[in-house]
Amino acid sequence: MASYVVMEPPEGDVEQAVLIRDGFAFLAFIMPFLWFLWHRMWLEALAALAAALVVGALGTLEGWSVTATVASLCLSFFIALEARNLRVAMLERRGWREWGVVDAAGRDEAETRFMAGLLSDKAEAGNETPLPALNERPAPARGSGRASEPALGLFTYPGAR
Repeated sequence: MASYVVMEPPEGDVEQAVLIRDGFAFLAFIMPFLWFLWHRMWLEALAALAAALVVGALGTLEGWSVTATVASLCLSFFIALEARNLRVAMLERRGWREWGVVDAAGRDEAETRFMAGLLSDKAEAGNETPLPALNERPAPARGSGRASEPALGLFTYPGAR
């Protein structure tokens, strides 16, 4: 399961909401400057370029090439870990607000859960009966035994009865 941060635009149009997956951004690890430009993160792109130039200049000094290589890898790894959080911060600076976090197996499921959450919020506001949450599991039937429980607490058997 992955976590997605849902960001709503300043206009409040939920059709334009952005889902940002939390986690490691592999393309930001390979080419951070271009990743930032692709997402229109101008300040972050300039900071990544400046840091890369400083580390590259450090590599030209005699005896510092190994240190510059390690520093470059560490910088890329740090950027890849924090790129998506920086994107959330950039959207907040532009007036977007965080709706919440959705846990889902994929992007499509995350969008479905987000829309279901919106419907349940509207239902609560309108005193209607709220929709059941998507992540709730039905209660096991009595007398079903222990077939669906993990073996030794380590493994689960999806779909077991």
